[in-house]
Amino acid sequence: MGAAVNEGKAMEPGAASGRNDAAQELTALDQAHVLHPWTHFGSFARDGAMVIARGEGVWLWDANGQRYLDAVGGLWNTQIGLGNAEMAEAIAEQVRELAFSNTFVDLTNPPSARLAARVARLAPAGLSHVHFTTGGSTAVDTAYRMVGFYQACRGRPEKTHVIARRASYHGSTFIAMSIGLRDGDRVPEFRYQTEGIHHVSAPDTYRAPGGLEGEAFTDWLVAEFEETIERVGPERVGAFFAEPVQASGGVLVPPPGYLRRMAEVCRRHDILFVADEVVTGFGRLGHWFASEDVFEVRPDIICCAKGLSSGYLPIGAVVFSDAIWDAMASDPDRWFTHGFTYSGHPVAARAAEVNLEIMERERILEHVRETGPYLLGRLGELRDLPLVGDVRGIGLMACIENVADKASRARLPDEVNIGKRISDKAEGLGLMVRPMGHLNVMSPPLVIDREGCDYIVDRLGRAIREVADDLVREGVEVR
Repeated sequence: MGAAVNEGKAMEPGAASGRNDAAQELTALDQAHVLHPWTHFGSFARDGAMVIARGEGVWLWDANGQRYLDAVGGLWNTQIGLGNAEMAEAIAEQVRELAFSNTFVDLTNPPSARLAARVARLAPAGLSHVHFTTGGSTAVDTAYRMVGFYQACRGRPEKTHVIARRASYHGSTFIAMSIGLRDGDRVPEFRYQTEGIHHVSAPDTYRAPGGLEGEAFTDWLVAEFEETIERVGPERVGAFFAEPVQASGGVLVPPPGYLRRMAEVCRRHDILFVADEVVTGFGRLGHWFASEDVFEVRPDIICCAKGLSSGYLPIGAVVFSDAIWDAMASDPDRWFTHGFTYSGHPVAARAAEVNLEIMERERILEHVRETGPYLLGRLGELRDLPLVGDVRGIGLMACIENVADKASRARLPDEVNIGKRISDKAEGLGLMVRPMGHLNVMSPPLVIDREGCDYIVDRLGRAIREVADDLVREGVEVR
């Protein structure tokens, strides 16, 4: 699949000896002018940003020429790997043919129309309508608005409340961030929508309350959901928003039957099930969509983005049911006054078309179903290392939860910054993993091979050992 670990010419990890002049200039320009997503002002002023200059397959090179295996996969999205020549040519050809045309009201373009049909074909049966957005956050915003619109069309304008889960991430726009509730995302300087948005517990099997396990934990979660619906009033709850796997919340894989039972509760109370598949869609779990194929849930609405174009161009989509379309279109004089300048952008849509063609032709979903268990099995070998409390994942998404005490599962103090310390050490060894507080998360390109998986485990294991030794020398107690 063109993702072998020895791919491309590169400086060996750690061989770069400080920033070269060009890299220093780019870092200075960036520091002077760019506000990054999730900027931490103190460390940014001190260190600036790493300049990533090139990508090929599963590899990245910084402006100094140092090479890294990108186990982060961009941001969960570089499914087919970087530098794909077929994608580059298709994008260039579409730019020459039609660089832009809006899709408002009664306009469309060939790539947008073809892509909508392809996405509908890949989606669960009965979800045959698509609204294109600019990414995952705007897909969730659209779904939220669609829920209220649909309920009003049915004569139920009071069904505007939504329920989501703690430790969830649904995007960074105002409503998307308000629906999500993940540690570290909310800061006092911003305001969030609270009225009409409610949260229930995450299916975090590692930290289940009272040591609950298996079906008993699922029973507890479902009962809490039912109690929340009853407290809010089922006549006021319009939708439940759920990631099949809570990705940025720590790769929380739900216990068996949990999502199916939550969906059954939704059906019983006439509540829409909105699956946020921005991360899990398009192959991350070895299926086009995870809700039905992995978790036995047919949602009413699916939000997707990321893997739709493998990150080559920004695009997202809301895929929704025929029943929702029929209700919204029941009045021919009704207008759906929502959308974006770049909805169905022809170049982005063409990139997504070709991406899906490549994934089908190269049987990437089957590859994930073979490679994912191998990576997770290898990562499981790190359980005996100091600091490693839990190793979890599914498909090609994985998380290591770092703890101070394996027995009690107590976390290290925030000031230790354990996830970042480990990721920094890994970068020095030629590996990028994503730090999230006390977690290290991985979602490599779907084309990664077994040699690449071995590289991840080897470098990450070394990084964890070195950080644990450093902490002991600093007097931090690790059990």
